[in-house]
Amino acid sequence: MLDRAAAETPRLRYALQDLMVVHPVRTPDASPLVASLEHNIAQVLGRRATQVASPGTYDHKHFDRIGGIRQCVAYGPGILDLAHQPDEWCGVDDLVNATKVIALSLLDLTGTLP
Repeated sequence: MLDRAAAETPRLRYALQDLMVVHPVRTPDASPLVASLEHNIAQVLGRRATQVASPGTYDHKHFDRIGGIRQCVAYGPGILDLAHQPDEWCGVDDLVNATKVIALSLLDLTGTLP
């Protein structure tokens, strides 16, 4: 569109600069957090966890780059394809199960599991 406008307006000059470059981050493969979540997802849901690259962006990049916290993941209830969509919703069972997984992982990672 700008090229067309510049072709039609000889004195028009422009420059584009992308101000929203967000480079991806990844939690280390040997992360105790990932291992704990995988274990507790299997315990609570009775199936293996799957790791996916998010189609969106999270604050993970800020925790990693600014805070130096590499052990960070996005985990929670709901259907990823519905996230941030007009019809986003979360089932009560999904919310309860995700809360159990997170609680067990907190206990596990803090060494307070009974």
